[in-house]
Amino acid sequence: MKKLLGFALLTLVLVACGTDSQHFKLGGRLLHMNQGEFYVYSPDGIIEGIDTIKVQGGRFSFEIPCATKGTLVIVFPNFSEQPVFAEPGTEAEIDGDASHLKEIKVKGNDDNKLMTSFRQHVLSFSPPETAAFVKQFVADHPESLVSVYLVNRYFLRGMTVDYAEAGRLIDVLSKSQPDNAYLKRIERQVKGLGLSAVGAMLPSVAATDVNGKPVSTAVLRQSPVCVVYSWATWNYESTDVARELRRLQQQSHGKLQVVGVCLDASLTDCRNAMKRDSVAWPTVCDGEMFDSKLVRQWGLLTLPDNILIQRGRIVARGLSSQELVNRVKALL
Repeated sequence: MKKLLGFALLTLVLVACGTDSQHFKLGGRLLHMNQGEFYVYSPDGIIEGIDTIKVQGGRFSFEIPCATKGTLVIVFPNFSEQPVFAEPGTEAEIDGDASHLKEIKVKGNDDNKLMTSFRQHVLSFSPPETAAFVKQFVADHPESLVSVYLVNRYFLRGMTVDYAEAGRLIDVLSKSQPDNAYLKRIERQVKGLGLSAVGAMLPSVAATDVNGKPVSTAVLRQSPVCVVYSWATWNYESTDVARELRRLQQQSHGKLQVVGVCLDASLTDCRNAMKRDSVAWPTVCDGEMFDSKLVRQWGLLTLPDNILIQRGRIVARGLSSQELVNRVKALL
């Protein structure tokens, strides 16, 4: 289990002094949120694990060592996300209303300005219109970390996952960002989906659950219906999927098997959530989050994500919560 961040400096009020060339500082204020906290993590690894930003008097400040550009993702209490793009020696400031999180503005470097402009532009767009605009954005800004985030957000983690389009856009980005290790990792994962694509047998893996018991691929393949899904304690949509799966399993008379892959950095947090939600099925949590070997082997690129298996063969993947429920009911 990886330890949560020990180096992040959290303060209760914004400070006026500048930021040195080896740090990145994030501050801000939120109307209608006097006190509280929210999570922050980094998909590309500029910080490890998950940290907590505390709000006092509507204001907050967060500072980290920063040697290279990277992405921070803030998870608000309502489980919506706000990306912030860090750069050594710079500062960014969040300004918004806690009751209108989609309208938050992030001031700072060029990438944060680009992301703010993008969000304001697509506020009233339909999902197809947003997807089309993301494609244009990538064409216009292939060098930007914002483009990497948007491809992941809208083509790998959206309501309609499109691996083929994601792969095409990643190829465009890779030409402008050849040294982006996170982008290379996504590229490998997307291209590796062939081993766990719809129609293929569930790939064999070697893993143990949170209780130290082996997770047997052979047993999963023998189940009439099996669902593998990814989740995290800080992602409401994924915990909601777990509740639906528990209800379906109780009604299946032993025909439905479920395996969870928890992307928490903390095994303790995972176990506490399982106990709270009465989750009894095998759950893997190695503390590696999206770097987990199991996540890569099974191609679980998003949160939440899922694989639907019938007698060992993958029949669907990346379904929405309602689609998953409907397909499982049909197979049962």
